[in-house]
Amino acid sequence: MYNIDDLKPFIHYKTSRSGGSGGQHVNKVATKVELLFDISASTLNEQEKQLVKTRLTKRIQRDGALQIICQQDRSQLKNKELAQQKLLSLINQALKIPKIRRKTKPSKKSNEKRLADKRHQALLKIGRSVSE
Repeated sequence: MYNIDDLKPFIHYKTSRSGGSGGQHVNKVATKVELLFDISASTLNEQEKQLVKTRLTKRIQRDGALQIICQQDRSQLKNKELAQQKLLSLINQALKIPKIRRKTKPSKKSNEKRLADKRHQALLKIGRSVSE
């Protein structure tokens, strides 16, 4: 698990005008934040870098930077904080190793119940049919 202080040296920000609500304020202030995280220069070890690159390929630019755009809030500072939180959660999720699913067999009792229900349903249908 990483925290934002470990990753800050490898983060660069770009700001621009945001769309959406805010009236005239939107047209004057650059509140949209684009966070760029340099994966190859970061302190992640090689295995972690590879995991992040494979699991977050759609968010990685050609130069190898992970891109996160945030324009939720009308404040640039809040958008920066939200982008940082999103970066942390994305990296921590990408590094999480999923549990291996173990195949299980249905129990004998559940199998018998399924077959009994099947027989019961078949008898109901036979009982509905018109015999000549």
